[in-house]
Amino acid sequence: MITEKTIITVKAIVNTPIAKVWELYTDPKHIVKWNTPSKDWHTTKAENDLKIGGKFLSRMEAKDGSFGFDFSGIYNDVKLNETIVYTIDDGRNVSVNFTEDKNTTTVVIKFEAETQNSIEMQKGGWQSILNCFKSYAETND
Repeated sequence: MITEKTIITVKAIVNTPIAKVWELYTDPKHIVKWNTPSKDWHTTKAENDLKIGGKFLSRMEAKDGSFGFDFSGIYNDVKLNETIVYTIDDGRNVSVNFTEDKNTTTVVIKFEAETQNSIEMQKGGWQSILNCFKSYAETND
């Protein structure tokens, strides 16, 4: 039996040149500063071996200590300033595409939905994190 996976798309237009967007998106010292869906959460640790076959890990925790989890996986494709494709440890696939237009960069993330949370909740969470990235990038360029 083949079941079609639901693909969710989130997008942000970042008012920062693509080279800087790429650096801020992929460097662990920056990831820990923007990778959060809300002020109640934070990323306490980030590791990133940005190459095909390389692994990544972000430790996300509620600031009150009530919950935390590792978001991790393996890179399938990496094209500098263009594309990152990876598989999360739970088997879902994600693609991140970067497109520059003058001094803005459009970041589009497409990911396979999981089955425990609603599509709206997943989209909202990932969009929230991307919005935090946009805000961080625009104040750190």
